[in-house]
Amino acid sequence: MTAEPRILDAAGWRRLGWALQQGDLELVSLWGEPELVHVAVRRSAGPPMTVHSLPCPDGAYPALSLDHPPAARLERALADLVGLKAIGARDARPWLDHGRWGDAHPVSGHRPAGEPPAAYRFLPVEGEGLHQVPVGPVHAGVIEPGHFRFTANGETVVRLEARLGYTHKGTTALMAGAPLDHAARLAGRVSGDSTVAYAFAFALAAEAALGVAAPARAQWLRGLMAELERLANHLGDIGAICNDAAFAIMHAHCGVLRERVLRAAAAAFGRRLMMDLIIPGGVAADIHPGGTVAIADAVSRIGEVFPHLVDVYDETNSLQDRTVGTGIVSSDLVRAFGAGGFVGRASGRDFDARRWGRYAPYDALTFEVPVFAEGDVNARVWVRIREVQQSLAMIDQMLTKLPAGPIRLDLPHAAGGDGEGAVLVEGFRGDIFAWLRLDGEGRVGACHLRDPSWFQWPLLEAAIEGDIIADFPLCNKSFNCSYSGPDL
Repeated sequence: MTAEPRILDAAGWRRLGWALQQGDLELVSLWGEPELVHVAVRRSAGPPMTVHSLPCPDGAYPALSLDHPPAARLERALADLVGLKAIGARDARPWLDHGRWGDAHPVSGHRPAGEPPAAYRFLPVEGEGLHQVPVGPVHAGVIEPGHFRFTANGETVVRLEARLGYTHKGTTALMAGAPLDHAARLAGRVSGDSTVAYAFAFALAAEAALGVAAPARAQWLRGLMAELERLANHLGDIGAICNDAAFAIMHAHCGVLRERVLRAAAAAFGRRLMMDLIIPGGVAADIHPGGTVAIADAVSRIGEVFPHLVDVYDETNSLQDRTVGTGIVSSDLVRAFGAGGFVGRASGRDFDARRWGRYAPYDALTFEVPVFAEGDVNARVWVRIREVQQSLAMIDQMLTKLPAGPIRLDLPHAAGGDGEGAVLVEGFRGDIFAWLRLDGEGRVGACHLRDPSWFQWPLLEAAIEGDIIADFPLCNKSFNCSYSGPDL
């Protein structure tokens, strides 16, 4: 969509908070610039999505979290990055700023840091027989850093509180003033396992701001890359979840299938993860000779093997004992947070940006969005299983219908170069929001990218309550939230 920001006064801003509280609107994202705060919302019943802005000449604005708690962490990040304070906020603790940046509020002029913040205050828990178990931020194996503070009674988790912000990259500040091609590369590095989805979202937002559309062949190639990325990640997740339940054979077999997807992507596009291939105006490269056959062969082989792995998962009692009924997230929480992807769809929230936004090529594809109601680890696995099946079918459709023609267009940097664009694109974790404003000379004036994990991390904390600590790795993997994605 082309963003048409609506300038609100403080009263209008508060009314937004009330509408979010009542469930009439869903929070898409919250971000800001010096002396200006923005919020994107969508109607719960369907389109459209709108962007609203509130001037903050005194560096403060009414907190949306007062009425809508899911806004709290976005408000905390906004305070760290830009210095805008949310008046009446439920939680004013730092979120991204751990006191090690050297600059305070780096998006608003790199002012020298003041005194280091006091020791981080985790939320208090009262009761008899409680003890705390700190985990991380450094973990075993190759994994991003995050700290988890468990309060438990024996083995039963009473409260989990996560602290993130250890992977801060300064992406938002780096994008300001950057040419579109360079900013697109930065977008593709927000969360490496979703590089295609982020580049897709950024490209669509840039094209909306410029009032152009990529050529048809480029749109279909983007969809093909996006489904290959989804397929690889879902296969990896299904195996890893089973591995955390001590069933390593599924991990091995799913790993083989994931490798087939990555090799097919390399054969088709020259890069296993397809990084830097989606660009504003189209795609950087066409399918290589033999690439279509490589993808078709991988899809065919996965289609033969995957149903047998699904049967193994479904018929293995030791797996079902671990996944069924573990890490339940209620449908009310999922709807309140507007959680997308397999986390939302496993708890009954029927939302998929591919269907909601009807952006190309999904407006010309036939597919279903799997939704389950149980909200446990098992349901999150089954959403992934069904999405693997849907992705295989969509890739077949795209290979059959892939149009001929150019793969990119020259962007009109001067004409209409100060527009804004805002889009939702479905990544493998859920909907990714991208907003940008151009500066009139072909550069990015400001940009904001919102990872689906923003609204999924808090639900992980709720999901583990009442379960045992030993179930956390399994529950955590079933969410597979990004550490890097929210850490702009």
